Amino acid sequence: MPITVGSKAPDFALKSKTASGLVDIKLSDNLGKTNTVLLFFPLAYTSVCTTEMCDVSNGLNSFAGADVIAISVDSPFTQEAWAKANHINIKLASDLNKTVTKAYEVLFPMLAGVGDTSARAAFVIDKAGVVQYSEQTATPKDLPNFEAIKATLAKLK
Repeated sequence: MPITVGSKAPDFALKSKTASGLVDIKLSDNLGKTNTVLLFFPLAYTSVCTTEMCDVSNGLNSFAGADVIAISVDSPFTQEAWAKANHINIKLASDLNKTVTKAYEVLFPMLAGVGDTSARAAFVIDKAGVVQYSEQTATPKDLPNFEAIKATLAKLK
């Protein structure tokens, strides 16, 4: 079960590969400034994950100005190549050691027999760092309820 609504969101510092090199993505950078949507996904280069991140990238303006961060256990280099190949324009953060995945309690054991990954999950975190929406999908093939995420963000304006 993922961490619950009303919980203090665990802070993190994860690596992301950008044109300027490796950078840190930190939840705490958003505190007091903007709401955050965290999207955990199992693996880059898989069909459902690619569809989800492309759809989110194409609809970023519908997330009420929130900072959208997508997290997977892929390396930042894999994420960068995948993003370029698929025109994904959201922040991708590498949780290679699965520390943030475990902190948010969304570890998916032995996906397709290849190993532990992040489950598909979504969190809305307000400017104070409190979880306002929490969802882990029933299977990795199911997408989060984006309408519920957007409705939660609309209440936080």
